[in-house]
Amino acid sequence: MVKVPTSYSKVRKAVFLDRDGVINRNITNYVQSIENVHIIPRSLQAIANLTKSEYAIVIVTNQSAIERRLITPEIAQQINNFILNKIQSTNGIIDGVYVCPHHPKTNCACRKPKPGMLIRAATDLNLDLEKSWLIGDAITDMQAAIAAKVNPILVSTGRGAKQASNLDNNTLAHIPFVKDLYEAAEYVLSNT
Repeated sequence: MVKVPTSYSKVRKAVFLDRDGVINRNITNYVQSIENVHIIPRSLQAIANLTKSEYAIVIVTNQSAIERRLITPEIAQQINNFILNKIQSTNGIIDGVYVCPHHPKTNCACRKPKPGMLIRAATDLNLDLEKSWLIGDAITDMQAAIAAKVNPILVSTGRGAKQASNLDNNTLAHIPFVKDLYEAAEYVLSNT
């Protein structure tokens, strides 16, 4: 489930992206097929813009539909490959894709809000987490970022608009809240 390049000797910064609700639309009953993939406007351009920067770009996505047996790992891979092809068709490059297939009750170390996928990516790709960003549409994304010492950004697409009120909590009040991945990418690039 992980697409990882061979190796990196230089430590890099990264932009971690949640998938559903950030790159493509979030669906109540999960993205279960390629037909369910609807790319959010401007997200592909945002990734292309980030690709031109010094940041590695890494997708970190909870996909409990796998352990719920709604989709197979092979179908999940097909969906990811479809999205990666869309990204590549607009000159974007994704350095790694990390998928947590577990049900929330499994209590694994990789499912956001836990930082497991980010920590694993940092090890695999030689990333400096403290100089990295995570763009997500859920408070669990923000919590995973904070747990990994990554800078979080919440987007209003996906579940973000509904979950933004939770940013009032003192531990989350500092988190930037922007319209979409395009604005989040602009924020990252202007705060580099």
